[in-house]
Amino acid sequence: MKIQYMRFLFFIGCCLAIQFAAAQTDSLALQFPTDSGYLTSFDSTKIYYEVRGNGKPVLLLHGFIVNGTSWKRAALYTGLLKAGYKVIVPDMRGNGKSGKPHDSTAYDNDAEAKDIMQLMSLLKINKYGVVGYSRGSIITARLLVLGKNVQAAVMGGMGTDFTNPLWPRRIMFYRALMGDSIPELKAMVGYVQQQKLDQLALAYLQRSQPSTPKEVLHKVKQPVLVISGSEDADNGSAGELAKLLPNSTLATVPGDHNHASATSEFSKAVIQFLQQHHY
Repeated sequence: MKIQYMRFLFFIGCCLAIQFAAAQTDSLALQFPTDSGYLTSFDSTKIYYEVRGNGKPVLLLHGFIVNGTSWKRAALYTGLLKAGYKVIVPDMRGNGKSGKPHDSTAYDNDAEAKDIMQLMSLLKINKYGVVGYSRGSIITARLLVLGKNVQAAVMGGMGTDFTNPLWPRRIMFYRALMGDSIPELKAMVGYVQQQKLDQLALAYLQRSQPSTPKEVLHKVKQPVLVISGSEDADNGSAGELAKLLPNSTLATVPGDHNHASATSEFSKAVIQFLQQHHY
């Protein structure tokens, strides 16, 4: 009887927890309504975006094989809103609700960075912070060197490997997505197909992925937080990347490459960095 009673109490506790979480979600939705839309970019590709909040703007750039929705599962998304920031989350071209051109050249010449700069212009945002993770960090680097609008940046889940235009891992991903048999990437391709993602568009993203030379990164003046999971070595050394950036801060949080960005520790470190730099 005592065991049944304890189970009943556990069940009631779970129900209350679910109701509390739902109430928090509803409260956030009321407090921070979502404004969404599409940008028609420079080559007519449609770029989907969402905006929430009213404070200083912070752009969140997602990684590879995910889309902007991935940020909503991260503590940082809610953390930024509660800290008083305006949060802009696009689906970068080739992903999510955005256009997925099947022309390989549609991803060349900093197309993703150009989409973002045009989006911020559409939203009439001249100065902003940016948080990139994984591939999003690669695009963050391009935003830092192509314009002067970024006030503070976070590069998460990234080391120095992307500075190599012939990065072997990038080329291997491209070949696997184009149909070559690469055993170590079989699971990745299987996931893309299972999720019904646009495999060709993803292949072209790898084909055209930009690199930023080390000597160019060394000229970046804006404050940059380089942050990675304690078990993340997917993209080279974060410490070495921080050394390339003259105004950088290095941080480590728990987790591997796929999970570190969702943690409360990641959120706390990012928001603290932004606030320390008066952003």
